[in-house]
Amino acid sequence: MSIVIIGSGIAGISLAEELRKLSPDQRVCVLTRETHGYYSRPLLSHGISREDIESKIVLRTFASLRESGIEVRDGVDVRTIDRIAQAVTYTDGTNEYQQGYDRLVFASGSDALIPPPFLAHRSLFQVFNSLDDLLELRRLRGKVTSGNRTPRWAIVGGGLIGCELASDLAKAGDRVTLFHALPRLMERQLEEEDSLTLAKVLQDSGVVLRLDSAVQGFRQVAHAYGVELEEGPEGEYDGIVVACGFKPRIALARSAGLPTSRGISVDDHLMTADPNIFAIGDVAECADGRIYAYILPIRSQALWLAKWFSGHVAHPWEPPVFKPKAKVHGFTAARPYLW
Repeated sequence: MSIVIIGSGIAGISLAEELRKLSPDQRVCVLTRETHGYYSRPLLSHGISREDIESKIVLRTFASLRESGIEVRDGVDVRTIDRIAQAVTYTDGTNEYQQGYDRLVFASGSDALIPPPFLAHRSLFQVFNSLDDLLELRRLRGKVTSGNRTPRWAIVGGGLIGCELASDLAKAGDRVTLFHALPRLMERQLEEEDSLTLAKVLQDSGVVLRLDSAVQGFRQVAHAYGVELEEGPEGEYDGIVVACGFKPRIALARSAGLPTSRGISVDDHLMTADPNIFAIGDVAECADGRIYAYILPIRSQALWLAKWFSGHVAHPWEPPVFKPKAKVHGFTAARPYLW
């Protein structure tokens, strides 16, 4: 049997490695845009204050995965899915290839969510969703520090990623202003009491909080950047990072005629409307309407699906008990997280 996996994050690689253990005779092929290897996305949030991040964040090189018997084709984009022929078409930017499958798994993850009004200013800000994004932030930061200046950052978005990044930049000694359109931080994950505690922790670390501040757009003056608020322009920053959440990569599934909502719709066996196509991780919208965009349930989905493909389980996937946690330096929530 040939199993093709789109994506090389924790969902895709956990599935591929477990399949090699349980069914070594199955052909497993991973198609991925990434070129750095299989890396730890949670470590991205501490990627500024850790000097050794480049050597620590990659968990498995693609070469080592190939040595274990997993086919990995990196630096490629999957363009189309032919559900009748059971084949995908992908490109490396120069040539186009076709790969057949018996079962296809979307483990393609998500992109950074960019609010539509910001798209016209895309060249003026960064996002924070991948190792490439982290390396670009480190490069920009290095340019500033090489001139013996303290970097100045504006973070737009007071959710999980925005707070984690603001915390890490502050820990590294940078000047950070965090803009959030709502009156409290991480309102989707934290009770109000914990939001207040988080705000104090960030302020004590030097982060300037601008709550109830809806950013309208961005501007550039010489080599500095600023934000546009309803009351007018503000700030001079060396860089701006938009951290407004994530957007599951559903365009390919939708173009193949698969039902999608916020994510790719799957049943309690992680199967799409096509019995030969599955989805796992933060691209999969489960039968309960939820997207389980946390490490423990994503890995649970991958390991369960490998067992199901290999005939080791018959029962549906059930989400494990898990406790999300923000990786903000010095912060511990007193109450369980919401999600």
